[in-house]
Amino acid sequence: MLTANELVQLAHEQTATQRTQIDELMYVNQQRVIKAFNDNRVSARHFSPTNGYGYDDVGRDTLDKVFAQAMFCQDALVRPQIVNGSHAIYLALSGLAVPNSTVLSITGDPYDTLQTAIGLCGEATNTLNSNGVQFVSIPLMEDGGFDFNAITDKLDDKNISVVYLQRSRGYSWRLALSIAQIGQCLEIVKAKRPDVCVLVDNCYGEFTEQLEPTAVGADVIAGSLIKNPGGGIAPTGGYIAGKANYINKVADRLTVPGMGREVGSYAASYRPFYQGLFMAPHTTGQCLLTATLLARVFEIMGYESMPKSSDNRSDIIQAVKLNSPEGMKRMCKAIQQAAPVDSFVTPEAWDMPGYEDRVIMAAGAFVQGATTELSADGPIREPYIVYIQGGLTYEHGRCAAVEVARSLLAANDMDA
Repeated sequence: MLTANELVQLAHEQTATQRTQIDELMYVNQQRVIKAFNDNRVSARHFSPTNGYGYDDVGRDTLDKVFAQAMFCQDALVRPQIVNGSHAIYLALSGLAVPNSTVLSITGDPYDTLQTAIGLCGEATNTLNSNGVQFVSIPLMEDGGFDFNAITDKLDDKNISVVYLQRSRGYSWRLALSIAQIGQCLEIVKAKRPDVCVLVDNCYGEFTEQLEPTAVGADVIAGSLIKNPGGGIAPTGGYIAGKANYINKVADRLTVPGMGREVGSYAASYRPFYQGLFMAPHTTGQCLLTATLLARVFEIMGYESMPKSSDNRSDIIQAVKLNSPEGMKRMCKAIQQAAPVDSFVTPEAWDMPGYEDRVIMAAGAFVQGATTELSADGPIREPYIVYIQGGLTYEHGRCAAVEVARSLLAANDMDA
């Protein structure tokens, strides 16, 4: 029987082809990011903090321009005041969907925290529903693809003002949507309803392919800066990027109508946001390398996981079925033990804000909740899936994979 170290070494050797492909992806994406920096003449003066109203904040405004270009967009709002990805998406929906209109989700119900913000569950106030916006969902097909017939039929509803897509899988057992899939779907959507705004939740998906959703028909994308586009360096924040007319609408919701993007200072340095974006193609690639290695470890050991190690990836998440709450706890404990921060902590399930089920989470990170740093989490519900993401370096990913393999081998011995 292989030891944990031998098993991970075998998985590393068997994923050499995937590593070569990811290396090329990092190079291509780095080219477009550095071009955005160069074209916008970024210099040290753009890192300086501001205060008060924030009028003429050249650091803030140039960061918006660099980010927009790097993400195939006309415009962007990149703000430390956006607290997480759910906030970015809710902010975008609030700015784009007018009262008495309908948001059509064509990827089923969104993940837990956004369901509360929309008003689909829980007792929160100021939800989209309470402000007169209806939210209608069309589930994905069993194979994880779009239900084109249902989408086409529903688009006859003239009250639909926003079509919404969730690129990553959230806490669901499916593959992330590829750029090719998104492009094919949006071609159909725009052919029938060129007037609707298409918003894509891009969380976990940035820089995992050579294009972003805005390059294939999406009008707006939104996400978190403590995920892929922050490069493991941004300390907080979120972004909304896309066509200029839509971004202006969201800017009025972000601050005050009539003031929009012209106000909003930041008393700390903008340097981590610029540097994070610069590092994002490489850091995201490290996350993909780690996920691919873990997928192969799970395959060798006979666990059901998704994606497969040989699959093309459109987000940084690797899901694995553990089949019991105890299995979830063992997996999260192994990831936590490999962390540089709080490695001595044992993860326990808790009532996390915005979730219906208790959630267990391993997150020994330098930035709280930064899922480009290696983490693992999942709701305690059948079929007991843990979602692993991140890894600032592949070397750390390999270290964590050894801990995971050691934990699974010990569990198998106990079961035997």
